Amino acid sequence: MLRIDQLSYWEKKSYFEQIDFLVIGAGIVGLSTTIYLRERYKNAKIVIIERGYLPTGASTKNAGFACFGSPTELYDDLQTIPEDKVWETVELRFRGLQRLFSLIPKELIQYQECGSWDLITDETEKLDPNFIRYINENTYKITGHKEVYTEESESINRFGFNGFYTAYKNRLEGSLHTNLLINQLYKRVISDDIHVLFGINADSINYDSRNTSIQTSFGEINAGKVLICTNGFANQFLEDDEVEPARAQVLITKPIANINFEGTFHIDKGYTYFRNIDNRILLGGGRNLNFSEERSNEFKNTLQIQSYLMNLLNEKLIPHEEIAVDYFWSGIMGIGKVKKPIIKKVNNNVYCGVRMGGMGVAIGSEVGYILANQV
Repeated sequence: MLRIDQLSYWEKKSYFEQIDFLVIGAGIVGLSTTIYLRERYKNAKIVIIERGYLPTGASTKNAGFACFGSPTELYDDLQTIPEDKVWETVELRFRGLQRLFSLIPKELIQYQECGSWDLITDETEKLDPNFIRYINENTYKITGHKEVYTEESESINRFGFNGFYTAYKNRLEGSLHTNLLINQLYKRVISDDIHVLFGINADSINYDSRNTSIQTSFGEINAGKVLICTNGFANQFLEDDEVEPARAQVLITKPIANINFEGTFHIDKGYTYFRNIDNRILLGGGRNLNFSEERSNEFKNTLQIQSYLMNLLNEKLIPHEEIAVDYFWSGIMGIGKVKKPIIKKVNNNVYCGVRMGGMGVAIGSEVGYILANQV
């Protein structure tokens, strides 16, 4: 591959010279950020660089959940995170979904408001009815909808599951097609005269010069402003901020005849999740089985989590037949001790929007909007 200094006059002038805004990362946040930058700066030269031939982290590897908080996840968060921060993050997620749907019509990304179910494995995990009332009161303030969460124990038998005690439904959550989402954002970006360059890895940023320089795998790029949208990989640029990678492992089954359920489902405080798609089951999660090993930016699948997911599939989700797994994959999220994203000015020329907390689909477009309006 040619280095930047080996390119032609036309190539340098079109893609690498006089860049006003350089965005690192072509996932949901990066693409959304450039769309909102274009709304503010009609004549600016905007370029996105992306290390992979596809978005690298989680934007095209997630399960396609349009969600903002399962009851057991919220309960768990409230044990360790200040109450106001928990609800600020829920509001950001819900607002982010509305922002996303204002960018892209729902029908173009196969969005279905199918609802979600938080599955409870035994009686000790059952939530107090007062807590359900509490989260409904707070969710009403955010969404304008009453009784978002309800207990629905009868759904366990209706869906044919085994080994669950009860379930809590969120009627406002849904599912979408992850890659259609990225494709639609990409089409919008290209139509806005924004350049997207794949296969360029940003190694480091020089924060000292007036015209910020980025060292990449193909040479140096200069830009007026740099926006970091690399989420789980951001710690290479933001050493002082609390953002770390978290690997999510996922499987997809071979096609199954007569799946009894339709919707999105959470287990174990949201650490495990599944849905139906194209007559298959997509099942992922389990990083809470080994937090230390899954705190990684290496794309791989481990025997421990593969075994956990396959056992869950065959013992609880489709308990009376042997289901064949087609293949596994993994994605890299950005997390921290709190789930609220980092959106900030790093210095005069560098900004960041990172740490989606595993909720990039819901929160990404809103982060892009806020970030673009800080510049």
